[in-house]
Order: sequence, then C-alpha cells, then structure tokens
Amino acid sequence: MSLSALRRAGPTVVPAARRYGAGFWLIALAFLTAMAFSTVPTPLYPLYQAHDGFSTFTVTIVFAVYAVGVLISLLLAGHVSDWVGRKKMMIAALVLELIALVLFLASTALPVLIVARLITGLGVGMLTATATAHLQELHTASRPRASTQRFEIVSTAANIGGLGLGPLIAGALAQYFGDPLHLPYAVFGVLLLMSVVAVVLSPETVEPPAVRPRYRPQRISADHGDRAGFIAAGAAGFAAFAVFGLFTSLAPGFVGGTLHHPSRALAGVIAFAVFGAAALAQTLTTRLDVRTRRNLGLLAQGVGVIGLAVGMHTANLAVFVTAGVVAGLGAGVLFKASVGAVAAMAAPAKRSEALAGFFTMSYFGLILPAVGMGIASQYVALTTAMNWFAGVLLLLLAAAAVLATRRQAADPTQ
Repeated sequence: MSLSALRRAGPTVVPAARRYGAGFWLIALAFLTAMAFSTVPTPLYPLYQAHDGFSTFTVTIVFAVYAVGVLISLLLAGHVSDWVGRKKMMIAALVLELIALVLFLASTALPVLIVARLITGLGVGMLTATATAHLQELHTASRPRASTQRFEIVSTAANIGGLGLGPLIAGALAQYFGDPLHLPYAVFGVLLLMSVVAVVLSPETVEPPAVRPRYRPQRISADHGDRAGFIAAGAAGFAAFAVFGLFTSLAPGFVGGTLHHPSRALAGVIAFAVFGAAALAQTLTTRLDVRTRRNLGLLAQGVGVIGLAVGMHTANLAVFVTAGVVAGLGAGVLFKASVGAVAAMAAPAKRSEALAGFFTMSYFGLILPAVGMGIASQYVALTTAMNWFAGVLLLLLAAAAVLATRRQAADPTQ
C-alpha cells in the first residue's frame, strides 16, 4: 500500500501502519550507519600521516575533498528521490559508500584515499536529504495524528549522532585490536551491507509520477525578500560547520602530536563528545523558539571557540575538550535555529532552493576554515593558525548576531 493510499484509508489500516513504523526504524539505522561510516577516518588520520608521511595540509585536503563530494551530490542528486523513489536513492548512496570502503581496504596511498573520500562524500550528499525525507514520510504514515517531535529527534540522532559514532567505533577498534587501517572498514562493511538489506525491507513512500520530470540540478537561491536574515543564517551555518570541520580534520593530529595523547580511542571519544553534544543540544532545545535557540547557540559557540584557542595555547587537554563540547553544543543549536529561520523566511515554492543555498554556505564552512588552517600550519605554528580560526569565527558570529538583531527590529515576530 502506498503512503497516499494509507492516508486515504485512515487509521484503521493497522498492519500497514505497523509496517511503516518498522520501516521508520530500519531507515533510521541505515542512516545512522552511513553517517557513522563517513567519519571513520577521523581518528585514523594521524596513522595515515605516520604510514605515508602525510603533512597536516594534506590531511585537510583529504577532508575537504569529502566535503566537496557532499556539496556536488546535494546539488546534483539530493532532490532526485522525489520522483525516482526514496529506496532506490538510498540503496545507490549505500553502494557508493561500499565502493569507497573497498578502496579504503585496498590501499592507504594518498590518491586512493582522496578518491575514497570523494566517493564517500557523494554518497552522503545523496543520502542525507533522501533519508530525512523518507523518515518524515514513514513517521507520518505510521502515526498520522502524532506530532513530528519523534521524527525530529530520531533524524537528528541518526545524522549528527552518526557523525560522532563513527570516530568512537573506529578509534576503539584501531586502539584495542590489530590492523587499525583495515579493521574499522571491515566492520563497517558488514554494517553497510546490513543497511542495504534494511532499506530493501522498508516500504517505499514515493509514488512514481506518470511522467517523469525533466532532470535539472537543484536550484540555489539566496534572494527571499530578507537578505539580511538569510546572510545571518548562512554565516551562522558556516561557523557551525567550521567547528565540525576542525574536529574531523585537524583536532586528532593536534591531540596526538602537540598534546602527546596518541590514543586513537581518545581521538574517537573527543570527536564523539563534540558531535554528541551537538545532537543532544538540538534534541533538548526542540521546544525553544528560533530566537532563543539562535541566541543560545551564538553565545555557546563563541565561548567554546575562545576556549579552544586557550586550550591549544596552554596545551591543556581538559580545557580543549571541554571547550570543544561547549562549541559543539552551540554549533548544534545554532545550526538548527538557522535551518528553521531559512525555512520560515522562504516561500513554500522556493523553500528547497533556499535550503540548498543555506547548505551550500554551511558546507563551505566545513571546507574553507579547515583548508585555511592546513595552509597556515605550513608557515606558522598551529596555535597561531587557531588564533586566526577563532578570530574569523567570532567575527562571523558577531555579524550573524547583528544582522539577526536588525531583522528582529524590523519584524518583532521573528
């Protein structure tokens, strides 16, 4: 039975509703696994550096290639499941992840690593929008009269929580078991195959149109009658993703090198703590209005970024990790508030274009600061590069606050 047919039939179709309910959890697990796989290399980068002599700058390039892959896929394929079907797109994305996994297992050489990360990004970009839409539709079908809170919590946990779970599992496997550059990928190979099965067993929620629309890339738009509000949200998204980029690229090398804590398990725990804080903050602030979430996020991320600079200058692990958690809390809340602001200001017919523009700005935050720090580290100390990183982020957060305040003054309802 299709999703539309279930809605027409009403709540009496209990078996179908239960099937959609089971599918909700199967897709959530597949989503979680795919996002976790995307961050498996995070605690392993220092091992790649030691194995093949990579520089810090090279690590940031490898990381940036992943983000570029996500961007390309979001713009070219993120919306295709609307007429192709959710399941087909999710399976295609998981197959890309499996291809990347085979490359990781086949070689540790830099060119192979770069290609594997690019393919991983392509799969994640294809999967993120598709899985989120699929979860929302499955939730609606299984609980037609329920609020969307369960969907919001589960999708956030699968997305952001998955990004934190990958380094945690990979770090533990690399630290306490043999073959650290292959075993984590082998374990996730089994999990990804299980995810493909989970998607196959889940119900489809999209009916193929009688006439398939002509393909076009996802349109991007930044003009929605509130340029200041959109720029404020984009700056906030950029700053939030910059924190995530720092902890999935350079932070493990800093903890292992400068702070002399080479444990891969510790690197994984730190990344998990930052992403876990972001996911938890998004979940706990669901009932807050957009303005309160925005202000809380700006404050927490600003304090956290300053703390990160202090932790790096004093070479104090406790300060660095605590500041990372605070910055993660702020980034999670700020990102959620920014998504809500963009969705609210855009006309329904252009909402996907507005969100595409917002996500593009955010993913540049994942790329540019990390690459900039990698380049800077070739010429100055990493602590000096961190000063620049913190300064740029604080300026962005201040600009976002000023622009948001002006928008609020012009429209007190915001």
